Amino acid sequence: MHFFGRLGRGSVYWLAMIAGALALEGVALYYQYALNQYPCVLCIQVRIWVAGFVVVGVLGLVLKRARVGLIVASLLSLGAAIGMAERSWQTLATERGWSQELACNMDAGLPAWFALEEWLPAVFKVQAACGYTPVLAFGITMAEALVALSALAILVTALVTAASLTTK
Repeated sequence: MHFFGRLGRGSVYWLAMIAGALALEGVALYYQYALNQYPCVLCIQVRIWVAGFVVVGVLGLVLKRARVGLIVASLLSLGAAIGMAERSWQTLATERGWSQELACNMDAGLPAWFALEEWLPAVFKVQAACGYTPVLAFGITMAEALVALSALAILVTALVTAASLTTK
């Protein structure tokens, strides 16, 4: 636990969170604009959680030295990881036909006070119906990769959060 406590108090962790999230957003935009693989509502919702990691990473950089700030940033990062995992799992379930519950539409479902699809349509506008995600490499689809990355994010953020709660 000591390792994860030091990790959360250092800049590398928070910078890696920001860089990783920006890399994921970059890959998504590359597939959208260079390869014409347009995002569905679930993909956009995953993007929103990933963008949340950028915000939380900046918050963590600013607040990491204060114990309460570190706890808040760590809890928010764990929340973002869980939110990303849930949306990624729903994307995979839809892709595989395991779930028919989702009403996939062309609206991100965001409230008017958080209208990202209007503010940044190049990044957050729904442009396709749900049902498939592109193959990245080695036959792994984007949904499969997102589920794996989400699981890793939950593991790391949970360990850093636990360390921030138990380390003085």
